[in-house]
Amino acid sequence: MLNEIWEKIDSEVELNKEELCYILSLEDPEKLEILYQKADKIRKKYVGDEVHLRGLIEFSNYCRNNCLYCGIRRDNKKVKRYRMEIDEIFETVLLASRLGYKTVVLQSGEDMYYTLNKLTELIKRIKDNIDIAITLSIGERSYEEYEKLYEAGADRYLMRFETSNPELYAKLHPDSSFENRINILKWLKQIGYQTGSGIMIGLPGQTIEDLAEDILMFKKLDLDMIGVGPYICHPDTPLAGNPSGTAEMTLKVIALTRIVTKNTHIPATTALATLRPEDGREKALMAGANVIMPNVTPMKYREHYTLYPNKICINESAQQCNLCIKRRIYSIGRVIGTDYGHSLKKRENS
Repeated sequence: MLNEIWEKIDSEVELNKEELCYILSLEDPEKLEILYQKADKIRKKYVGDEVHLRGLIEFSNYCRNNCLYCGIRRDNKKVKRYRMEIDEIFETVLLASRLGYKTVVLQSGEDMYYTLNKLTELIKRIKDNIDIAITLSIGERSYEEYEKLYEAGADRYLMRFETSNPELYAKLHPDSSFENRINILKWLKQIGYQTGSGIMIGLPGQTIEDLAEDILMFKKLDLDMIGVGPYICHPDTPLAGNPSGTAEMTLKVIALTRIVTKNTHIPATTALATLRPEDGREKALMAGANVIMPNVTPMKYREHYTLYPNKICINESAQQCNLCIKRRIYSIGRVIGTDYGHSLKKRENS
């Protein structure tokens, strides 16, 4: 069966669920190396050798939701909460631009302190003064709010669905529904955003069949960006004591996501690098990824944005992080993108 799957990948014939499950079950390092090489070849063909850097700004760790896996969930009383004011966020975007980043990702918990007026004011101010693309990752809002934020100048929106299994989704997310999450992704595309989503690998109760369905869901949604990172168990959540996901399964999903979706932007995530600090990002880049999100959040806040524990780089300045990331990218023979890294799908469709 494996040789048939390799032939299908080489011929760019779509893989079915059974074939995806078969590959996800592989454990032989030599066979997995073949998988990563094939994914890397497709990455090179469809998105080239450029690695796009997106400056990440985690501007608030307040959240109204109580997702079972998340360290900044509403009921975690051990978190020291913070909010960056609009001026401080703007100054941090300015720093990201000075470091050469052509995109910023403005990320927070679902924090309603940031009203539509505050957010539109910030977006317009950034767009009027800084030549940079804006990705928002601020959770579930109304259609009208998404529309107004897009009109203000936001280019992209990132909202992960975490799992395509509705029952598992419901167990993990007491405050939202799977159906609503998927509807929002459709709204975002309809409005005109370059739309990103993604999943966690190794969630308690997740199966290989679920992961295969997740990859097929990526294809169905025709996403512009897909984030694939491991679940890392947080001790101050209801899931404490569960095993975390593995780097190996995360790399398999990244490779298959590249093979199935062809020209989607796929980041080498910080969570994967947390599991494998020595080479996690490099391994992801060599298995199909083409984006990295260096942290630009002011250092005094970083240790408090604890979606998961033991996060790397919280003691590195934005400048140190920039140098380290560039060195890692150059070490594997890749180059750093100098444009905004807009969706390749948008170019096809325009």
